[in-house]
Amino acid sequence: MSATRRVGRVFARRSAGGPEPLDLVGSGKLEGALVDWAFYRDGRRQSKVGSYVDALIRARRGDGFVWIGLFEPNEHQLTVIGAEFGLHALALEDATEAHQRPKLERYEDTLFAVLKTVRYVPHGDLTATSEVVESGEVMVFCGPGFVITVRHGEHGELAGLRQRLEGEPMRLAAGPGGVLHAIADQVVDSYLAVADAVQSDIDQIEIEMFSPRGWRNIERVYQLKREVLELKRAVAPLAGPMRALSTLRHPLIGDETRNYFRDVDDHLLRVKEQVVSFDELLSSILQAGLAQVQVSENEDMRRISSWVAILAVPTMIAGVYGMNFDNMPELHWKYGYFMVLGLIATVCFGLYRLFKRNHWL
Repeated sequence: MSATRRVGRVFARRSAGGPEPLDLVGSGKLEGALVDWAFYRDGRRQSKVGSYVDALIRARRGDGFVWIGLFEPNEHQLTVIGAEFGLHALALEDATEAHQRPKLERYEDTLFAVLKTVRYVPHGDLTATSEVVESGEVMVFCGPGFVITVRHGEHGELAGLRQRLEGEPMRLAAGPGGVLHAIADQVVDSYLAVADAVQSDIDQIEIEMFSPRGWRNIERVYQLKREVLELKRAVAPLAGPMRALSTLRHPLIGDETRNYFRDVDDHLLRVKEQVVSFDELLSSILQAGLAQVQVSENEDMRRISSWVAILAVPTMIAGVYGMNFDNMPELHWKYGYFMVLGLIATVCFGLYRLFKRNHWL
């Protein structure tokens, strides 16, 4: 018995004696939020299904499953679809509000997964205000006979994924669990691509930081570290849900699908280690930059102190002879003025050579 038929029987038992399904598509209840929907049987999209209501009836009989894609639905739309599919109120509340942490929750025979999507923002020169990583969310309700995806954010489209899966009927034949795996796999693959792109930015900023006067780039390092933390907040919390999906015993997830989830978990572990290393490397670069700032400030203070000491000599001598006491014999000496100028020049030159030799100037 296929996974789709097995979970469909659970759907049918839960819906037995319930009201007829609502025509959410034809009635316009999902207008503005519905991206796409389709009914799948044996891994193939059924184009001959008469209507959305017919698709739900067939799904509840265990004849396939419905995949509905939504983009930023409002609270009323999620309430309507939640009532139709028996979704838990807490899961609906999380799906309404974005900025959720990645997680996996189980409500009886329904799984609710939150995945953070990320996108690398192309830019020319990295500045102190450059956006490097943009994040969004994909929330997946996965139950017997249905998959509902709720997307928040302009990126992370699933239309391309749906098309690829329709070209691989064997993956869709795994049922809602197979769709959940495909979504998780695409999200984690996007993490790898973004991490590789961020690696190039880190390499560039590292070269610039260790160049002469590289400490002037320290604000750019701070900005890049903030963007890496955005990536880290997407990647790190997903480790628990992925590990759970790779070991979870659930009617929606067959043994073969669990094996695929283990592969996704391995990829996630790799990108998690990479992102953690980014964070540590940027912290080291920041410490090196701060050390450069301190060294530069010390050098500036030495230069200032050296010139103050040199200029103190003529200031002191001029102050002494500026008192104009009659009892100063040099005031009436023919060569007194030239002697004082020579003394000032000699002492200043000696101090200059001393500071120069000690690398203060």
